[in-house]
Amino acid sequence: MTESTGKPGWGALLNGRKRRAEAPIPNEVDVNIPAGIRLAGAWSWRLVAIGAAIALFLFIVVQLRLIVIPLLVAVLVSSLLVPLVNFLVRHNWPKGLAVALSLLGTLAVLGGLITLAATQIADGTTGLSTRLAASYDGLKDLLLASPLHLTEPQINDYLQQAWAAIQADSQVFVSGALSVGSSLGHLLTGLLLTLFSLLFILIDGAGIWAWIVRIFPRRARAAVAGAGAAGWETLGNFAKVQILVASIDAVGIGVGAALLGVPLAVPIGVLVFLGSFIPIVGAVATGAVAVVIALLFNSWPIALAMLGVVLLVQQIEGHVLQPLIMGTAVKVHPLGVVLVVAAGSLLAGIPGALFAVPIAAVLNVMINFIQRGTWRAVPADTAPAINSPLWQTVPQRRPGFRPNESAAHD
Repeated sequence: MTESTGKPGWGALLNGRKRRAEAPIPNEVDVNIPAGIRLAGAWSWRLVAIGAAIALFLFIVVQLRLIVIPLLVAVLVSSLLVPLVNFLVRHNWPKGLAVALSLLGTLAVLGGLITLAATQIADGTTGLSTRLAASYDGLKDLLLASPLHLTEPQINDYLQQAWAAIQADSQVFVSGALSVGSSLGHLLTGLLLTLFSLLFILIDGAGIWAWIVRIFPRRARAAVAGAGAAGWETLGNFAKVQILVASIDAVGIGVGAALLGVPLAVPIGVLVFLGSFIPIVGAVATGAVAVVIALLFNSWPIALAMLGVVLLVQQIEGHVLQPLIMGTAVKVHPLGVVLVVAAGSLLAGIPGALFAVPIAAVLNVMINFIQRGTWRAVPADTAPAINSPLWQTVPQRRPGFRPNESAAHD
């Protein structure tokens, strides 16, 4: 029948299907490679791609640091002020007045701290020169009586060598002064950008977030919206808890310095308060400054007592405040906090150390939210409507917009 009609019979068709169903002959090289090596290779190139993407992202962030750092500061401060603004609005305050009161109150608190510290420094400089000279004489006597067997001419010779090195590097200080002038310009620009960003986040933070969510495809909006809400809550908890921890550190070290008679106790407290926003590491560094001041302007027994105060405050923070308060709010292990702060400081200096922990905490919460998958039960399009007056001047649809095309694209 096959020969008369010229068409293949059923047997030929079945044989063809069997040949198509057979697995392809494997490559001899792939067969000889163990399965573990193939799995490791598959993971390796994916990890390399992820690492390259992260490195590129960090490079872009570093290049745009004059924009990124003020924006991060504005977001961190707004996590504290947005609840206050919402509280005032719920109690029938106008939105503009609530925002203005929050901003002015924050600036007043910061200005008061800086003014208090500057006043204390100005009042304390009158007797510091004599106390510094007395401390220098006491330190020289201590070195002369030490097992190092130093003589007074040797000490004076070392001081002259240090002064000569400073004079030889005077050009470095001149260029440093010029860079400080440029840095002051960048600082003023960053402050203005921070205030501008903070103002608009307080006025229309919900509208900005709704616009960001709508950038993503419709199927991903539930995950983005939920992860963002969880991250925002964690950021607010971190900011509130960090202020509490910084206040306790500042009061403990500042009061200890005042009781020991260490000069500049109030500026030391302000410095500790600001430095404590870098978890664990910041309070240690600023506490070391207090010990150095006690050594220079008092005596070494007072410096040892100041060191004991700093260590006591750090023990309270490490064993009480961090596990009970910070661990619950941030959900990051203390070892992870130290490693993240170290990595952030290596990559971006002080700003990296300041923002490393909140960024890690927010990313941790957002990733956990997406992994849980609870957002899958939420309707696909959960992006809130943009009803803010600030968005009325922004075109919501492009010319020639068709809803069907947009839905098909999403």
